[in-house]
Amino acid sequence: MVETQHHHRPTLKQTNKRYKSKHATKSALKDAAKGRIARISPKASTTTNVSAQTRLNRRNNAKQAQAKKRNALVSATRVFSGVDGAPRIIAVIPLCPDVDPKAIVTSLAGSLDISADDCPQTGLWKMKAERFRTSLQFINVPYRDFYAALDACKVADYIVFALSTSVEVDAWGDTLLRTLQAQGLPDVVTLAASDPTIDLKSRSGILKSLLSFVQYFVPSQTRVFDMHASSDRLNALRALSEGKPADVRWREGRSWVLSETTEWEDGQLKVTGVVRGSSLCANRLVHLPNFGDFQIAKILSAALPRHSKSGQTSVTDVEPTILAQPDTEEADSLVSSNDPDDLANEQTWPTEEEMNGGGRSEEPSLPDADNGTTPKHVKRIPKGMSSYQASWIVDESDDEDDEDSDDKGDDQGEEVEMEEIAEEVEEMQDMPMDEDMESERRVAFEDLDNEEEERQLNSWRNRQREQEEDFQFPDEMDTPQGIPARVRFQRFRGMRSFRTSPWDPFENLPRDYARIFQFEDFKRTERSIRRRAEQEIAVVEPGNRVSIILKDVPQEAATTGPVVIFALLQHEHKISVLNFTVQRNTEYDGTVRSKDPLLLCVGPRRLHVNPIYSQHTRGGGKGTNNVHKFERFLRHGLTSVATTYGPVIFGTQPCIFLRETSDVQAPQLVAMGTFLNPDTTRVIAKRIILTGHPFKVHKKTATVRYLFFNPDDVHYFKPIQLHTKHGRTGHIRESLGTHGYFKAHFDGPINQMDTICMSLYKRVFPKFSELWTIGGGQKIIATNDDAMQE
Repeated sequence: MVETQHHHRPTLKQTNKRYKSKHATKSALKDAAKGRIARISPKASTTTNVSAQTRLNRRNNAKQAQAKKRNALVSATRVFSGVDGAPRIIAVIPLCPDVDPKAIVTSLAGSLDISADDCPQTGLWKMKAERFRTSLQFINVPYRDFYAALDACKVADYIVFALSTSVEVDAWGDTLLRTLQAQGLPDVVTLAASDPTIDLKSRSGILKSLLSFVQYFVPSQTRVFDMHASSDRLNALRALSEGKPADVRWREGRSWVLSETTEWEDGQLKVTGVVRGSSLCANRLVHLPNFGDFQIAKILSAALPRHSKSGQTSVTDVEPTILAQPDTEEADSLVSSNDPDDLANEQTWPTEEEMNGGGRSEEPSLPDADNGTTPKHVKRIPKGMSSYQASWIVDESDDEDDEDSDDKGDDQGEEVEMEEIAEEVEEMQDMPMDEDMESERRVAFEDLDNEEEERQLNSWRNRQREQEEDFQFPDEMDTPQGIPARVRFQRFRGMRSFRTSPWDPFENLPRDYARIFQFEDFKRTERSIRRRAEQEIAVVEPGNRVSIILKDVPQEAATTGPVVIFALLQHEHKISVLNFTVQRNTEYDGTVRSKDPLLLCVGPRRLHVNPIYSQHTRGGGKGTNNVHKFERFLRHGLTSVATTYGPVIFGTQPCIFLRETSDVQAPQLVAMGTFLNPDTTRVIAKRIILTGHPFKVHKKTATVRYLFFNPDDVHYFKPIQLHTKHGRTGHIRESLGTHGYFKAHFDGPINQMDTICMSLYKRVFPKFSELWTIGGGQKIIATNDDAMQE
């Protein structure tokens, strides 16, 4: 018999975790990989892999990158170099009332021993800095000139924020900083005005506090220059004179000119300055802030004035030459909107009876009475009574109901009454009464009771309350009892799905919709316009000093300080739908309702608008039907889409919404955002929710009341789907009774505490925009006789 070897059960065997070495050998790693090879990312190439390069290749790549950056810097600053180089535009913005912009410029010029006696308090002043081989052009903006500061910062290469060491920045300065931050800032230099009364020990603490304040709006700031120290004055001027100014994104591909001199003659404005930004084309329109868009007549060369040894300014005898003229075939026109043809609409052909005149009435229509020939109201009054006393007498017609209800009495009483009436007729006379006197009497003595006064006061103060109610019960509305719901909501419709139900964007459009322009493919149009602008031949390159002659410009444009010209791209004068993604300013506490009048600042334009707000879908998607929900209020913390009508905009332009106050130069910043698209097919649907109460409930069936108040409305809205606040959906089965009760069936059991809802939708449209001017006059961009309403 063979002896069998004894084995333990496998469950009793213990397997310990293998020790993992922190420094595994190459052979161990190769055995663990078992022939697998690590996948090389397609984004990583062998040429850019630093570890695979040799020491010589790495040094060569560093040298090439350094040369590339140097060439880019030289090409960017080439416009400022040379004897005839363009000056660096510097906007001096005082943020405190005790800061003088002229004193700031004088201190900066004094660091180079340059006299600034001819520097104006407000306006332009040019200085040539020989030490830094450049020239500087200062724009002195007075304190509390809000819109001049915005325009100066739009064309500036550098912005100088002048702060005070003793006076804090007030609400106006805070609003200006937030507005400029939303508009887009170039390089910023912060200065502290000189104050010899502050000792050296406390000055450093003040400068740190000012730096902390500025860094909240401009995080890139590293120091605040003290104008009391000579070294800081020189360093501030060096920061303005050297290096390449930062690019503002919305100015890319655009050109502008800051006027040095302006002349107006026979409707033509001659603006002399240096072309900045991109190349300037004579076929495109230009925009003057506060005045509108204009055409270019021609562009002439302008010689730079020379300074003789005696110090007197002299101009060279070089005759100006024509650099560019508009082409009659390719020049942009000033037509901004279409002229709709009403005869091109659908027509109903008249019947034979109407063509033969059978439908006309044989009786001639009476003409309207001429003014002053209509008979006046006649009142019977006693003889000798004045018109003022007669106005207090109540007509007999007012008491007809009371007289009809009284008994006639017996025959003897009737005889007495007839005798009294006969006596009154003898003593009465007819007097024509003026209707204005009657109305004045009624208005003058219309004394409201306390309840009515309280109701009107509450209605005047309920804007904040309405916003809170709309936040708690969005879009909910009570069904009116005095008017049928099918009449009150006849322009509304029901939708099974807000995102997928079809909605024709060209259905039931208002007449004014025929005036605007629509792009088949906006992005493709923008790319083609920018590509053609780069390929233009008859253009003026940036850095050249030119004289631009504009046609049909009002004379006031030459007397409003430094004129700024912004060149427009092709089609940027056409009116279309403008959609902006906006967010509310966190510091603004007022209510912002749709169609409230606001001031829109976008690009070089300022427009009076009445925008409507709608929901912004995540990622900017349009859904399958491009329907977006209308928002009654612009709320904090949410991104909404503001829609209005205005000139077309290309590029990602920042937008600012301001609300005007009693002080023209102190508006309130309401919201800021960016331009989204000019989508004319975007359907903005206003939603209302009619609510009812489940009167009786039996499982999935409920008797609903207070949603309608007559059976005709129940039959009219029967096809529309119902829903509850607890998520149930259902339909109307049948009408019950004569008071608007109906029976409804739902997809699940109904709770007695639930609320029955019906959603209705209607498309809304904004109003046309108007050009805003500082003087208060408004120039209508498009005819606003019958502006688009809901």
